[in-house]
Formats: sequence, C-alpha cells, structure tokens
Amino acid sequence: MKKILTTVLLAALLHACKEVPKAEDVAAQTAKTYYEMLMRGDYDLFVDGTYRPDSIPASYREQLVANAKMYVGQQQEEHRGIRQVKVAGAQVDTARPRGDVFLVLSYGDSTSEQIVVPMVCQDGVWYMK
Repeated sequence: MKKILTTVLLAALLHACKEVPKAEDVAAQTAKTYYEMLMRGDYDLFVDGTYRPDSIPASYREQLVANAKMYVGQQQEEHRGIRQVKVAGAQVDTARPRGDVFLVLSYGDSTSEQIVVPMVCQDGVWYMK
C-alpha cells in the first residue's frame, strides 16, 4: 500500500513539474503586477518594470517616477483613482519574445477602461515596453 501511495504521489509531482506556464499568462500576470504596484504608490518599482536596454541617468529616472505619480494623481482627480486591475487577455510572439497584454482598469467612479501594455521578455523577465 505504501509503495502504491508513493508511486501515485511521485507521478502527481512529475505531472505538476511538467506544467510550464504559458508565456501569455506570465506576461499578463507581470503587467498586472506592475499596474498594481502603480496603484499602491510603488512608483519606483513600476518604473523598474519598464524595459531599458541601457542604464539611464538618475535625473531621467526621477522624471519617470514623477510622471507615474502624476498619472496616478490625474486618475484620482478624474476617476477617483484606479481601484482594480484585471487581465482581459494577452498575445505573445514567443519567437521574438514580445507581446501585448490587455488590462482593464476599474476606477473609483464605476467606470473602466481597457488598455494595451506592450511587453518584451529579456533574460526571462517580462518588462513593459
């Protein structure tokens, strides 16, 4: 009995290990996470989620962070803020590791908006383009 149980558990573990997430799912969840960081006010982390093949000057990075903060302020003023981010879909070209993620931003004034977030995969990490 113990041998059968061990065999069944081992088979289940091997099956679970074979399930590799689809690139579309990974890109979509990554984009959603970046926008959730933006909602929480983690502007630095949101900016770090942007693809930059080269380093940028600190002053430029500060401007990007300020722009993210202004965007959130604008959404707060116009729509009473972003309340929720949902994934509506994703399309990925795995040959070029690029894709588009479709997110739905739900606002505090009961409106919503679908946005497209271009994504690129670099060294196994998805970034906003």
